[in-house]
Amino acid sequence: MALLILGIVIFLGMHLVRVVAPGLRTSIIESRGKSTWMGLYTIVSLIGLGLIVFGFGEARMTTGMLYNPPVFLRHIALLLMLLAFICLAAGFLPAGRIAVALKHPQILSIKIWALAHLLANGETSSVLLFGSFLAWGVIMRISMKRRQRGGEQVLPVFRSGSNDILAVVIGLVAYGLFVWKLHEWLIGVAPIVMG
Repeated sequence: MALLILGIVIFLGMHLVRVVAPGLRTSIIESRGKSTWMGLYTIVSLIGLGLIVFGFGEARMTTGMLYNPPVFLRHIALLLMLLAFICLAAGFLPAGRIAVALKHPQILSIKIWALAHLLANGETSSVLLFGSFLAWGVIMRISMKRRQRGGEQVLPVFRSGSNDILAVVIGLVAYGLFVWKLHEWLIGVAPIVMG
């Protein structure tokens, strides 16, 4: 569990630097350049992600259950994940109506992903992991609202409605692949247990 916690602290800590220590980011960019900051950000994030993956795999085998979710929550989680994939796709494409309406579709995607997994998983390690990401998403959304009010954060500007169709198609395909095999292959757990 210690590796999982360390990974979460490193990964999410790096993703919260702009919120909790904006001066650090600014001073590194001003003194060393943006590419140095981006390199440091990437390396530290990858270290944190690696620790999360390894630590979560270990913690899942040793931690107990905090709660046993009823089966209907797993069905709700599957539906929420479809929405999460569409939001994620909308966040990477030039803005359509979905991205404009959601304002920060990638962060919303992470919040939906975390909530869905909290509904479907009651292991201590899962609650710690997904609860941390949900809290991070809430903090980031609040921070972005403040930056927007301060004139710093720019909201997505509508480009084309065809990007909404593309977001839905990409989201559906990615969701289908994850439910079919990718989740089991990458995570070791099938989201739908047959039989």
